[in-house]
Order: sequence, then structure tokens, then C-alpha cells
Amino acid sequence: MSSVLDMRSITKTFPGVRALSGVNLTVRHGEIHAVCGENGAGKSTLMKVLSGVHPHGSYEGEILFEGEPCAFRDIRASERRGIVIIHQELALVPYLSIAENVFLGNEHARRGVVRWNETVRHAAELMRRVGLHENPQTRVADIGVGKQQLVEIAKALAKRVRLLILDEPTAALNDEDSAKLLDLLLELRSQGIACILISHKLGEVLRVADTVTVLRDGRTVETLAVRPSPGAPAEVTEDRIIRGMVGRDLDHRFPERTPYRGEDAGAVALEISGWTVRHPIDHQRKVVDDVSLTVRRGEIVGIAGLMGAGRTELAMSVFGRSYGVYAGGTVRLNGREADTRTVPAAVAAGLAYVTEDRKTYGLNLIDTVARNISLASLPGLARGGIVDEHRERQVAERYRRSMNIKTPTVFERVGRLSGGNQQKVVLGKWMQADPEVLILDEPTRGIDVGAKYEIYTVVDRLAAQGKAVLMISSELPELLGMCDRIYTMAAGRLTGEVSREDASQEVLMRHMTMDRSRGSR
Repeated sequence: MSSVLDMRSITKTFPGVRALSGVNLTVRHGEIHAVCGENGAGKSTLMKVLSGVHPHGSYEGEILFEGEPCAFRDIRASERRGIVIIHQELALVPYLSIAENVFLGNEHARRGVVRWNETVRHAAELMRRVGLHENPQTRVADIGVGKQQLVEIAKALAKRVRLLILDEPTAALNDEDSAKLLDLLLELRSQGIACILISHKLGEVLRVADTVTVLRDGRTVETLAVRPSPGAPAEVTEDRIIRGMVGRDLDHRFPERTPYRGEDAGAVALEISGWTVRHPIDHQRKVVDDVSLTVRRGEIVGIAGLMGAGRTELAMSVFGRSYGVYAGGTVRLNGREADTRTVPAAVAAGLAYVTEDRKTYGLNLIDTVARNISLASLPGLARGGIVDEHRERQVAERYRRSMNIKTPTVFERVGRLSGGNQQKVVLGKWMQADPEVLILDEPTRGIDVGAKYEIYTVVDRLAAQGKAVLMISSELPELLGMCDRIYTMAAGRLTGEVSREDASQEVLMRHMTMDRSRGSR
């Protein structure tokens, strides 16, 4: 099978950092080619070179597309050749319609006037092709993230895509929407469209990919044939890909637990009773309904649930009532009722919350690593109301070393770091605040297996020190591997509590799909 894309000896350097060093990538016509690697391995940089975000002349090496040399000056130049990239952060305008988004920048117009009937009709055809059964005039803000991904793909098809690049397309999707998206990629492959898939979810990679190229430290490590022919079973294992990504075998996906042995081991650190929260707009609807749970010192307790179950709403509302309208319930820390009515009050009481959206709520992306780590503990680093920058730097350096944050200096802007290293900065920020209870909301979303293990180690270390950890995750194997107990939620209510010994994916899923009001599934 001939190649549609050849990237040869691609080298890209930023000030002080060589992001890519002689990378090679070959994609054949009509194949799904996965690119895997740890955060910071160079995957996104390579795709930005290919799509023209990093223009020709800013890198070394050669790009051949359908046998012809390419020198893309910008994204529009690559799109004219049929190369379209869909980033993890979707490039949609929420208050425009689906049809308007599909043809944004590529409008059906005559003499500067948009032909709306043709726009809507053509959008409907593309939507049917990707399996999106909505009115083309529906606002993008009124559909879910899974459907928004389909809008992005319809948008790519409108540009006569020949090579579709998807960067972590299922990171924010539930299992059902992820399965639909992967099925669509297989359908596009059957239509002769080549796809490059960047994903940390190796199970999904092995389900659809024909070939995998592994990057490590900005270099091509190897290219593996996943299956001998389209539709054949995968002949490569997750462990084989992981070995290429991290340079070693990961005998255990989760670290060995070190139990907390303090005198107060087993004492209840966090107790939530009768917690009820109403929707911020529709005050009649309860998004968290009479939830009660406990977390003991030195314990890691999980919360499992499908999308919309109310897990994040529970966490955010407990942490300073950051979501919804409080309708009742109490929070006790170490047996005493705590004031958590505002975020500063919650932090002062001993709570910390690692948000699932680190880029929006967890970090100041335009500030330094040092400043971000100190944000939650500024009073302790200040003298006379002025931050002691020397102490701030010392603290940041300590966490950089202990948490293996890959950055040339603590004065590097956080926005330049990979996702896994950004997550370590968020954890470092809250560790410096020294909380009694740490709430983790999707702590490893969009992070590679090597960085996940490092974060798991940090979480285990906190529990071994006697901290109480409440962990929310959509990845059931993660909860099973990390937690001492797991609560399940559905429709805003707790539907079960399962011990580590009794927990399995099947047991958790049964509780997660239970309708507690009817006592059935």
C-alpha cells in the first residue's frame, strides 16, 4: 500500500528545548495510524509541524504528501491539501449553529453573501455521514461534547479531508460516545480517508489502529504493525506499546500501597451528610441529592459514575459551593462541622480540590511554575504582606525534584509544559497548602501511562502520611487499582458502596446504572 504522508528527519527546537529530533513518520493510504508517547514526547509538536501551525522554515526536515514536497506556511495551506487537525480543545463557536460551525471559514457564499439554504442542506448531508442526527440550525452550545466531536469531523469532511488528525479525541467522552467515535473512524477508513490518532487510551488504539508509531523524548522509537490486515485481530499488546513509550516494562500499573500507621489511623477525616445541591439555572432540579459519605485518615476512597451522575457537581459544591445552589447538608472535618461556604473558607478548613479542568480552573497558564505552586499557600510564604520570592523559589524547586516535574526552570511558564507535568504542578500547589482532605477529580485525564504512575505514587504518598483522599475517575481500572473503597453515583444519588475486595468493573457498572428511586437498573 502506497504512503499518503512521509515526514522525514523532522527536527524542531524551541529556546532551550529540542522538542523533536530527527522524527520519521509514514502513513499509508486508508489506514488508521496511531502516534503514542508520554506527555512531552513530541506528539503534538509533530502534528503542529504537519498542519502548518509551526510553518515551513521553523523546523528542519522534509514533508511529502501524496509524493509531493510540502512547505505549509499556515493551517489554511495544509487544509487546502486535505490535511485537517482536530485538537483536544475543540475549535467550535458555541453560540453559532452546527451548520455555521461546519462551514466556518469555508462558507457557501456568492459575492460576499452566504447562501444559507445551501449551507443548511450541505451541513445536513455531512451530519448524516458522521451519524449526527440533529437539526443543522441547533446551537453547538446545546449539544454534548460527543456530538461536538462529530461536528468537528463533519467540518473536516467539508474541507475534502484526505488525512484526518485527531488529538486525544475521546479524552472528554464517556464510553458510549467514545465507541461511536471509534466506529466512525473505521467507517472513514473504509472510505479511503487516512487518520492519525493521538491517544493515551491504549485499549482504543488497539481496537482501531492498523499501525502505531512510538515517540520518546522527541525521537522515533519504533513503528509497529498492530494487525496484518484491516479488521484482523490486534497482534500488539498494551504492554508492548508501553515498553516503547517509557523505555522499560511496567510490571505494575499501580504502586504498592504503604498503609498509614499513625495513632489516628482509621479516624474519620471527612464526613459529608445529606448533601443536596440544585442546578444553577433550573432550581427545581437536584444535581446532588441527599449524598452522605465518609473518608478516613490514610484512606483513598473513589467515586464512580457515568457522565451526568453528579460526581463533579458534588466535589465542586463541597469545595466552597463552587457549583449550583446549596439546598442542604453538612461537611465535617475531623468530627467538627466545617465552614465551606466559600473557597477561601474551604481551604482554611483543610480541603483541597484538584479540578478535572486544570487549564481553566487549576492553573494560571501565563504564569510560572513557581507562582502556580505557591498560589494556594501565599500567606505562609509572605512577610509583611509581601511574598518572599526566595522562599517561593525554594518551595517550587523542592516539588520540581520530588515530583519529577520536567521543566528547564521553575520560572518556565506553565502553559509550555506537557499535560502530565501541568497536573503535577496542580498537585504540588495543593500539597504545599498541606490540606487534611484532598479531592481529586479525574487526576490523570489526558495523561500517559508513565506520568500516571508518577501521580499515583504521589497520591499514595499523601495517604501514607495520613491525608484523606477522595478520588473521582471515569476509568474504572484506575479506581480498582487505587482505592480502598468505592462509592457509586447515578442521577445525583449514591447507589452503592463497594469494598476493595468486592469491587470489579462489572459490580461497579451494575451500581452505576442503578435507578435507586425504583430499586432497579
